[in-house]
Amino acid sequence: MASNYNMGLIGCLVVVLALVKGATADFYVVGDNLGWTIPLNTSFYSEWASSKDFEIGDQVLFNWTGKWTHNVAEVSSLAEYENCTKPGIVFGSGFIANLVTSGSRFFISSVDNNCERGQKVIITVGSPTNTSSIFDILAPGPQPSGASSVTTIGVLLATFSAIVGSVLSYA
Repeated sequence: MASNYNMGLIGCLVVVLALVKGATADFYVVGDNLGWTIPLNTSFYSEWASSKDFEIGDQVLFNWTGKWTHNVAEVSSLAEYENCTKPGIVFGSGFIANLVTSGSRFFISSVDNNCERGQKVIITVGSPTNTSSIFDILAPGPQPSGASSVTTIGVLLATFSAIVGSVLSYA
């Protein structure tokens, strides 16, 4: 009887640990070691983004050296991205995009012709058919990126406690 109890407890622990591991968010630096700059080829950031598996809760850092040698701006559509349409709001180095919804987000540099030279990237979470933007983040409703992970861990721990309680009362 004790052997079944121990096996059940170990099985529950394995499941909970696997679920907790899956609930963690990742942190990306756009361009990895290159950072956010004018790339050597115009496909660099597309290739960089396609090599990543972005998920809700992840964070993406746009980082470069120098004050306004570069900037980052989020545009609201694929057409604005492809045409390098200069938006009104731009961000400096150290801007972090919190990925709080599925869909595609479009980022460009609005300095000189940097965008036309390839300093732009599409970050896609899930299906690329839906789009979200900085305005979705500023609107009320979505939780901060860490909140969903904390909630998930809390639910998992509560479930685990209930299972252990049931096993102990059965034994």
